[in-house]
Amino acid sequence: MGVRKVSELDWQGKHVTVAGLGVSGIPAARVLHGLGAVVTVVNDGDDERSRAQAAELEAEGITVRLGDGATLPPGTELIVTAPGWQPDKPLFQAARAAGVEIWGDVELAWRLRGPDAAPWLAVTGTNGKTTTVRMLASILEAAGLRTAAVGNIGVSLLDAVLGEERYDVLAVELSSYQLHWAPSLRAHSAAVLNLAPDHLDWHGSMEAYAADKGRVYEGNRIACVYNVADKVTEDLVREADVEEGCRAIGFTLGTPGPSQLGVVEGILVDRAFVENRQKNAQELAEVSDVQPPAPHNIANALAAAALARAYGVEPKAVRDGLRAFRPDPHRIELVEEIQGVVYVDDSKATNTHAAEASLAAYDPIVWIAGGLAKGATFDELVTNSAKRLRGVVLLGQDRELIREALARHAPEVPVVDLDRTDTGAMSAAVQEAAALARPGDTVLLAPACASMDMFANYNKRGEAFADAVRALAATGRA
Repeated sequence: MGVRKVSELDWQGKHVTVAGLGVSGIPAARVLHGLGAVVTVVNDGDDERSRAQAAELEAEGITVRLGDGATLPPGTELIVTAPGWQPDKPLFQAARAAGVEIWGDVELAWRLRGPDAAPWLAVTGTNGKTTTVRMLASILEAAGLRTAAVGNIGVSLLDAVLGEERYDVLAVELSSYQLHWAPSLRAHSAAVLNLAPDHLDWHGSMEAYAADKGRVYEGNRIACVYNVADKVTEDLVREADVEEGCRAIGFTLGTPGPSQLGVVEGILVDRAFVENRQKNAQELAEVSDVQPPAPHNIANALAAAALARAYGVEPKAVRDGLRAFRPDPHRIELVEEIQGVVYVDDSKATNTHAAEASLAAYDPIVWIAGGLAKGATFDELVTNSAKRLRGVVLLGQDRELIREALARHAPEVPVVDLDRTDTGAMSAAVQEAAALARPGDTVLLAPACASMDMFANYNKRGEAFADAVRALAATGRA
């Protein structure tokens, strides 16, 4: 059966099912109800919070069905889903059998844009998305443009496209989940920062995960920005169906070739958006303008600069925007220096790819790691980072996997295994790391794992680390 197309112009009386309460489902339900659609929200959970959310929506005239997210409501003409709902859920199987389209909130926002809508500069990748998008927004603001960091970050896309504020251009962070459910999205320009195994339980395979990331390039008009050091990202550009004249633009931590941005003697340079790029290069900023100047953060800055330059931003705005930018908490954030030892919080390093990038920025390191592995393996991470390790402190549910990798590939590195998950575990980890560290070392929280075995989220884990470090500093000063 063919898929029934939903009119983007006439929502009056359309029967739309919104899958999932939460940060995307509730705004989508309200927007659709306001457009005149007949909205039913379905939700797997039926807890106290869900009931309170449902009561608010029902008071506005929106039907909510709790505890049953599997059954397709009768008469459904379109499903708008929260991005995290997996494609194999029974609700979606029933929708496909009935020929009903499935959109995510990003797709809905894209379809609801006005005729003079701001173009989207889109960023995806396994790691670095939020930082890159915020860098990009800072550069665009430095150029005097009305912009916002939106999508999987900051302002919701529905608010951005339907709100009263008019934007010149949007810096858009997109996850693989969001891209999966956004088939008609067509960005002005887009970047895939990197690709490493993540969320494979949701996508089913690395190939499917990469394919969903690669959707960000479909229909690009000006530039597809890829990572020269990550060949898969370039392959995704080659496979994309883009508009005539759209260019492949690489970024590299080395000397750039034509149609690339890179680094030459501590300077970020552009050989893509210049006249006679075979011979000429344009200075954009100094490495020291990027904070912190860790290698993976320089790569983020280059990707942001490439998208900004694709939009026509002048070099001075790239420099000024990067100078003005400060990263969010828990992303390679300096907490304290205590007796010559630097303590750095990178709790956001929730997978092996992010942790390896973080470890590559320091030497020598006392590494605090562990948590929920999400099916990851750690042999490559340990092999590549072993020479930098002074010692390792492990905590969390899946710490044994890291300990076993250390035993195989770095048997000489001292390891402290904390078999505890109480609220004092992070404090104990910091104290053990301090005992292993020497002046000139970095104690680095880069867990390579998710946090939910012990903490509500990576922010809470980072806060616990920072609190423990500050308590240690206060003890030293007492």
